[in-house]
This record gives sequence, C-alpha cells and structure tokens, in this order.
Amino acid sequence: MYDKAQLLKGLQEGCVLQIIHTKETYGYEIVTTLQKKGFDSIKEGTIYPLLLRLEKNGYITSCFRVSEKGPSRKYYQITNLGESYLAEFVLAWKEVTQLVNFVFSNEKEE
Repeated sequence: MYDKAQLLKGLQEGCVLQIIHTKETYGYEIVTTLQKKGFDSIKEGTIYPLLLRLEKNGYITSCFRVSEKGPSRKYYQITNLGESYLAEFVLAWKEVTQLVNFVFSNEKEE
C-alpha cells in the first residue's frame, strides 16, 4: 500500500502558511485543522519545528495571548514575506498538479 504521508510531508509548509494566512491561529488549532482536511498522520511534534523554521525564515511572526481555557497560547501571523512565499508556493503547486495531471491523463503522445 502506498504511504501518502511522505507526499503530504512536502506540502505541509505551504498548507500551514495557508491556514495562518486565513486567520491568526495557534499550533494545536493548526494541527486539528490539518487533520480535519485529511492530514491524518500529522502530529504536534511535526508542526512545531515547522512553525519555528517558518518564523526563523521571516514568513510568520508570533505572540503570546491569554487563553480563556488555560495557559497563554502562542499565536502565529503571516508576514508580507510569508505572503509572497505562499503566493510562490501556490504557483508552483498549480504547475506541478498540471504536470502530474497531464502525465496521468489518457492522452497519447504523437
């Protein structure tokens, strides 16, 4: 059986940026959003190093906010640089999906 986890792993960065682009959010909420959207194997231990890397690269920023349900949470926001990077990711994704769809189409080469 094909393990789609490796394929999805390469897409996590762009998907996480898209979630943060949609709204300011915190790590656990990112994990649950990804799980609801089909990233079944995603765990918090995978997301937090990715968030640190995105922040180190200047694509996101973070700040702590008081939570009504426990300790303060670290919320993430996308930066202008992150918006540009996300736009590049989306273009690359569209190109790759177009190429893959073409390869898997039933069209024969002439």
